[in-house]
Amino acid sequence: MTLKIGIDVGGTFTDFVVARDGAPPRIFKTLSTPGDPSIAVVNGLADIAAAMDPPLALGELAAAIDTIVHGTTVTTNATLTSRGAKCGLLTTEGVRDALEMRRGIREEQYNNRATNVRPLVPRARRRGIPGRLDRDGKEARPLDLDAVREAIGLFQRERVQAVAICFMNSFANPAQEQAAAELVRREMPGAYLSVSTEVLPSIRFYERVSTTALNAYVGPLLGHYLDQLAGRLQEIGFRGVLLIMQSNGGVISPALARAKAALTLLSGPAGGPGAGLHYVAAHGHDRCITTDMGGTSFEASVAVTTPLVKNDGEIARHKIALPMLDIHTIGAGGGSIGWIDEGGMLRMGPQSAGADPGPACYGRGGQLPTTTDANLVLGYLDPAYFAGGRIRLDLEAARRAIERHIAQPMGLSIEEAAAGMYRVACNNMAQGIREVTIKRGFDPREFPVIPAGGAGPIHACLISQELEIPLQLVPREASVLCAFGMLMCELRHDFVRTFVSRLDAADWQRLSGVIEDMAGEGERQLEAEGVPRPRRRCEVTLDCRYVKQYHEVSVKVPRAAVAAGDALAIAQAFHAEHHRLYGYSLEREGSPVEIINVRVQVIGETDKPVSRAEPWAGSDGSGAVKGRRAVYLPETRAFAPVPVYAGDRLRHGNRVDGPAVIELETTAIFVSAGFDCVVDALGSFVLFAKGREELVASCIRAEEVVA
Repeated sequence: MTLKIGIDVGGTFTDFVVARDGAPPRIFKTLSTPGDPSIAVVNGLADIAAAMDPPLALGELAAAIDTIVHGTTVTTNATLTSRGAKCGLLTTEGVRDALEMRRGIREEQYNNRATNVRPLVPRARRRGIPGRLDRDGKEARPLDLDAVREAIGLFQRERVQAVAICFMNSFANPAQEQAAAELVRREMPGAYLSVSTEVLPSIRFYERVSTTALNAYVGPLLGHYLDQLAGRLQEIGFRGVLLIMQSNGGVISPALARAKAALTLLSGPAGGPGAGLHYVAAHGHDRCITTDMGGTSFEASVAVTTPLVKNDGEIARHKIALPMLDIHTIGAGGGSIGWIDEGGMLRMGPQSAGADPGPACYGRGGQLPTTTDANLVLGYLDPAYFAGGRIRLDLEAARRAIERHIAQPMGLSIEEAAAGMYRVACNNMAQGIREVTIKRGFDPREFPVIPAGGAGPIHACLISQELEIPLQLVPREASVLCAFGMLMCELRHDFVRTFVSRLDAADWQRLSGVIEDMAGEGERQLEAEGVPRPRRRCEVTLDCRYVKQYHEVSVKVPRAAVAAGDALAIAQAFHAEHHRLYGYSLEREGSPVEIINVRVQVIGETDKPVSRAEPWAGSDGSGAVKGRRAVYLPETRAFAPVPVYAGDRLRHGNRVDGPAVIELETTAIFVSAGFDCVVDALGSFVLFAKGREELVASCIRAEEVVA
């Protein structure tokens, strides 16, 4: 028996997906342990061992695990809650305030009360070092090593845990940064070191210093967590391969994750988009919107053939210029707390009850009303079947919390208040989807949506109606979609170098050499990770812009186009992408295009779980009905009795007409009055707008063949 396990540590639940010798994946959930997330990992593995047939001892299970792919929110939560390491910064004399000056542009131009984000490194621990490189990397002024030693003395007195080093123009010549880093390593051997030319050797000083500081800020915490995790896994007898999910949708070794901790800032949700593409491919789609609503947050992303990647993201208003999936995150989860603002308006989140104490209905001491409490009052959840019956929900506690904090202050009934909470939460999430679609030049109506996370499928119909999306696809693994996606991921290593040149005057031979150098470095890393040469590939992206333009557009180009010096093909690809993003291009005007950065991603293919098609079982799903209960119907704004289906008894071809509720052990699906549902060959629940059967032709065609 060989097992491959995907693990996604969330703020409320830790998710597990177990793939075994081509068998259908099995899913598990356990409550997270925020004080030490590795405890929840071992707790979940113990649950998996007990559920095996026959049951195994924990050590026996650990010995059978070949690979663990692990996504973590350690770095994300540290940044969002400002609980990172105590950092110092060495930078060029005269620019130590770049973290506060940022780009020199007010983020909220018309908000006179807006305050700047608090820098990750306070001014007293930012030291300007004499020394300067020109834009070509030539030394205009030698580095003052005595000033570096003086700064190190300050850091030692302040008990700094991590040091970031970022000098002006060091992307063109890393020598001065390397000299400073060598001193820090010698004098502060226990400190975490983050050097910009190792983290992000590219142009744009603010982006580089911010990314380098972020890497230092989260590095010690991630390292500590990986030590805890590795220690606990070793104790139970795990001897397989541990891989860490990174923000770009790929996986890396723990050693590389330690060195470049900022690569994991979107580690948790990064598995979702790839998994979404896997499921919609069964219906002939190559694009989808993937959402993930957990206990604390809601993530939305778009994938077109492949998950979309951006190189200019932000987290908690701090700039990060490393490649990461284009995922928009808001504080809207099952634990999001409902409250009334100063104007008397109902709000949901971003504050969350988390896993401890959790929503009021958990019975763990929570007193504030949350989205989960509202869903329980509205009938979408069965208090006796939450988490498959392992957690019994307290309906009266949910009603009391909503009555005290929402219903009474607003003069509403408990049910009206719960319905309002539900609608506000859905509106918040619909806006999150707009951020990754309409604002990126995509029409959400043209994409099937994958509502994932434990709470996602309860809200998906109202969100889809808001955005006029006619097709949803809920996998059986929806509650652990990101963990499942981690098993689909490949090893990915990203490299970037600044290469400033107009396309029509580029030194193509030198550009090819830069690409070959980065590709070679990636090949060596994959070689060390045991990836055979036939399973490696390389992708090249150029950051281009119109001459005198400020922002760049990333465009994928074939290596052959660079080798052939095909400037026309590259320019046309840039014009097309610029038009998609901004609604115009300057191709007809003949505006020259210039390259700013060249990026290389080296990819190592991994073994992936195999999904097997279910046999056709007919359209009649009535045998899966396990009862009826009153639920709130948004279309009529009233409660009505609807059938409740046991999701594990629904099979390929079974049809469920809305309104209805489909219950699975780790999630529930609310099929509203505006949608119907059919089960596809992979066991996924495909929801389609009433009267739009053509959207699910791949599911109903089998019935015609059998007939």
